[in-house]
Amino acid sequence: MNRLAGKIALITGAAQGLGEAMARRMVEEGARVVLTDINEAGVKAVAASIGDAAVACRHDVTSMDDWAAAIAFAEEKFGGFHVLVNNAGIAGGSTVEATDFETWKRVHSIDLDSVFLGCKLSLPTMARTVRETGVRGSIINLSSIAGVIAAHNSAAYNSAKAAVRHLTKSVALHCAKQQYRITCNSIHPVFIDTPILKGITDTLGREAGLAKLGRQIPLGAVGEPDDIAWAAVYLASDEAKMVTGHGLYVDGGISAM
Repeated sequence: MNRLAGKIALITGAAQGLGEAMARRMVEEGARVVLTDINEAGVKAVAASIGDAAVACRHDVTSMDDWAAAIAFAEEKFGGFHVLVNNAGIAGGSTVEATDFETWKRVHSIDLDSVFLGCKLSLPTMARTVRETGVRGSIINLSSIAGVIAAHNSAAYNSAKAAVRHLTKSVALHCAKQQYRITCNSIHPVFIDTPILKGITDTLGREAGLAKLGRQIPLGAVGEPDDIAWAAVYLASDEAKMVTGHGLYVDGGISAM
């Protein structure tokens, strides 16, 4: 229950879904968490339900000013942070011919540019926090199995998530070269039962939609938010201190096909 004792994590997109699940599991394992989301009321409600170990603020992850404010908020509340989880993201796009340029830019802005901004702007504070506390740090970037396996109708999403995978490797090597004692890894989920699946579950009905997606996965079902939360706990913990630049596939075996 103390795998993350002494660690402070900043988690984006934490008003629901994967972000909320990761926050709850990290607190259970001894961390304190700074939760951010563009949905201010939602993320503050999640923090309140967790208790004193969680604080929250509004945060548009595509905004440099909002990143600066979120980092300053973490410093004010907890003195800094050791763990960054770049989780905020959206689905979107279609085939390359059907995707308009505005949609392409929006998906990349939220799913990729925000990860760049998070890594770039957080590292000075993270490096200082690690140095002053002697507690190792970790960056965890949420990519997708769609960043490894392409689909004909997900041009923008495939592109953005694939870029997150490779950006993660570059950041990992940078942190190692700088001797920051900060690892950087990506998580690649398959379909997870969160609001991001709303399009298909609204169209087909919840059970029918989840069943259709589950039939594409060797293990026969979509994942649960905790499947990703426990992966994040591992990568944030000192159990993973020699794991960096790695893409962790939580995909029910689909990448093995």
